[in-house]
Amino acid sequence: MKRARRSDPPRAAEETAPEPSASPAEWRYTVLLLLFAASGCSALIYEILWFHLLGLVVGSSALSLGILLATYMGGLGLGSVLCARFVPASAHPLRAYALLEWGVGAFAALVYVAVPLAGRLSLGSGGGGLWGVLARALIAATCLLPPTMLMGATLPVISRWVRTSPAGVGRLGVLYGANIAGAMLGCLGAGFYLMRVHGLVVSLLAGMALNAIAGAVSWAIARHAPHVAASATTADAPGPRTARAVHAVIAVSGLCALGCQVVWTRVLALLMGATVYTFSIILGVFLFGLGLGSAVAGMLARTSANPKRDLGACQLLLGLAIAWSAYAVNRSLPWWPIQFTVARDPWIVFQMDLARAAWSLLPPTVLWGASFPLAIAAARGRDPDSGAIVGRLYAANTLGAIVGALAATFLIPMLGSRAEQQWMAVVSAAAGLVLLVSASREHEGRAAASARIAFAVLGAVAVAFAALRVPPLPEALVALGRFATFRLNSEGARDGHDPYIKYMGEGLTESVAVSEKDGVRVFHVSGKIEASTSYIDMRLQRMLGHLPGLVNPEPRSVLVVGCGAGVTAGSFVSYPSVRRIVICEIEPMVPSHVTPFFRDANQAVLSDPRVEVVIDDARHFVLTTREKFDIITSDPIHPWVKGSASLYSDDYFRLVRRLLNPGGAVTQWVPAYQASEQAVKSEAATFFSVFPHGTLWAGINQGAGFDMVMLGTAEPARFDLAALSAHAADPERAAIAQSLLGVGFRSPFELLSTYLGSAEDLKPWLAGAHINHDRQPWLQYQAGWDSYVQQPTNLIQSIAAYRRFPNPSFVGSDELRAALLKAEADQASAQAHPAAGAENAPPPGMR
Repeated sequence: MKRARRSDPPRAAEETAPEPSASPAEWRYTVLLLLFAASGCSALIYEILWFHLLGLVVGSSALSLGILLATYMGGLGLGSVLCARFVPASAHPLRAYALLEWGVGAFAALVYVAVPLAGRLSLGSGGGGLWGVLARALIAATCLLPPTMLMGATLPVISRWVRTSPAGVGRLGVLYGANIAGAMLGCLGAGFYLMRVHGLVVSLLAGMALNAIAGAVSWAIARHAPHVAASATTADAPGPRTARAVHAVIAVSGLCALGCQVVWTRVLALLMGATVYTFSIILGVFLFGLGLGSAVAGMLARTSANPKRDLGACQLLLGLAIAWSAYAVNRSLPWWPIQFTVARDPWIVFQMDLARAAWSLLPPTVLWGASFPLAIAAARGRDPDSGAIVGRLYAANTLGAIVGALAATFLIPMLGSRAEQQWMAVVSAAAGLVLLVSASREHEGRAAASARIAFAVLGAVAVAFAALRVPPLPEALVALGRFATFRLNSEGARDGHDPYIKYMGEGLTESVAVSEKDGVRVFHVSGKIEASTSYIDMRLQRMLGHLPGLVNPEPRSVLVVGCGAGVTAGSFVSYPSVRRIVICEIEPMVPSHVTPFFRDANQAVLSDPRVEVVIDDARHFVLTTREKFDIITSDPIHPWVKGSASLYSDDYFRLVRRLLNPGGAVTQWVPAYQASEQAVKSEAATFFSVFPHGTLWAGINQGAGFDMVMLGTAEPARFDLAALSAHAADPERAAIAQSLLGVGFRSPFELLSTYLGSAEDLKPWLAGAHINHDRQPWLQYQAGWDSYVQQPTNLIQSIAAYRRFPNPSFVGSDELRAALLKAEADQASAQAHPAAGAENAPPPGMR
């Protein structure tokens, strides 16, 4: 007698088995939808808040972000799979859900308190090497695992109330969609309002309030809704082969979803600008697609005769959808003729960015959202605990997502974003093909199965062809970002290739490029011009090095934040007293591939035996290093770039001050373009709150001016004119004089003439300015807002109205002070007729 396989269709007697009768009434189900939306909203608020807080302690490098993401999603997966073991099936699901929500809120408050303690423990701990990685992982696990495990358990717990019958699967799909819709609201609400207007405390309280309300309402409903634990099995339970196949496919779906999200977020951030608003828009669109797909698939799964086949078809279509999105972000969107600088209101720009994100991302995200409800329908087993079924699927999906996100991040330097998108399209299609073939053989006759298999194979071939046609990342997009549209539409750049690009590479954290035009070599980072050999940029980069030398002319140790073109670090090669130069750079590709292009301008700094390059983000290095320095100079990226404002906070400046030796000095770059006056005021006021004896210096004094430099000292600054004059005549310091002469400073006195004012002088101008704190990251949101609107370019002139020159801190004889005034006049005359190459400086909006 032939034995029936577990994967065979159910026998006729089984087809009449009744469906579990315990299901929520319609009004209770509606309330559950609202509760799950509130839960998703709070979860995304917490995610944004926790990643910001923990990034200040463990850092923002690719390694640190990978640890945070793996811990966060790992907690969700662990909570989902452990729910069935630690939450009894007899427990009322709504009461269990209420306790989980209250627990999440309580742990959110504990995390807010625990992170600063972790930061104090990390202070001066030495964060490098294997022990540094383990320390970051321990901090992330301690802070994130408890609340995320509770979050991950909420869906399996609620599934015990809804059940995984055909009707229950539909309800679960819609509930999952409501949860994601709430997450979308939390993402946009936190990114555009809560964090921008109110800061971290109000954001935390908003999330906790949502948890408290969801728990209270769920507990109240439970009092009037009796629950009976399921004991019957589903009549159409699949066999173990089907269950394993479904788990594997949903893991692949998670892998491709998070992998693609990593890649597309990087590319779209090039196109739309790497502000907090761009990341909120991209994530919001992603979540909207997931929620829409989940809700629609949940309703369709109620009547599906073969959900396994439907899941396979969904994955096969995902292959085409991934190829479509890859084409859209690399070829379609960069050619849209959008000139965002003409907009007078950032909300107009946000509308355009939302349309571009939706155009490129919605097709695959809707299909990924549909995958989970279809997987639940396909994996309904004889296990009476629906929470266990959903928990295992959610854990598999989350595990795949972790692998996909980490692989997409760490393989980009080796494979490139194009190859990663091609592979993910092919992998999705392959998973769908395998599932479709299996489903056709199990549930259909030989002829029908052969026809469906042939159709599936043709679909897979179409996906392979579409993947091969995925275009490469446009070089001009890496170089010019939002300004690339007109370069791409010009004859100078065809098919994404820019003839001026000498090198382009995709790194762990940033995409970088080097270009050269009319004799000016330019370093680009993620769509922004960060440094160049133009007169104006060279002047600024060397000022960052030589200005602290006015205060401490005999430095022995130097810390340079950001390698870039290496010009600032190269300024210290000429100092005979320097024994050690530490360069902290977050992107490994910069010192290895970019800085050598500027060897002539940076005095071959990376070949100097005194130089050590540390690959880490500056915030984490400054927090954990035990070393102290005579000079710390910082040329960070713009404060509107997501995460960079932590290098402009008073908390960061206090860490920097801690590392200064007695008599030491620190310089920090301030962009006076693409920023409003209130944002620049915030940067200066924050710096001066930590360095009350600080001073402000102009990149150029004549005309508009693009940049400024802040100079800070622990003690009152004193510029000894006689000593500076003697140093200028010292033959051993001739290389320093030559470095200054190369950017138009014929003497230290001419460098002093760029003085704009002291903290005391500028008090009237800085009155009422925001102080940027780690826990009130006002600058990141304000600077991002400013970057979307054309800003005035005469800011330096308005600051100069408060200038007293020479200041009493300039100490010297009347003769020397007269020489200083003459040097100022000479500089003004020289700037009226700038050196060759000044006219080739990139305009402010493109830097």
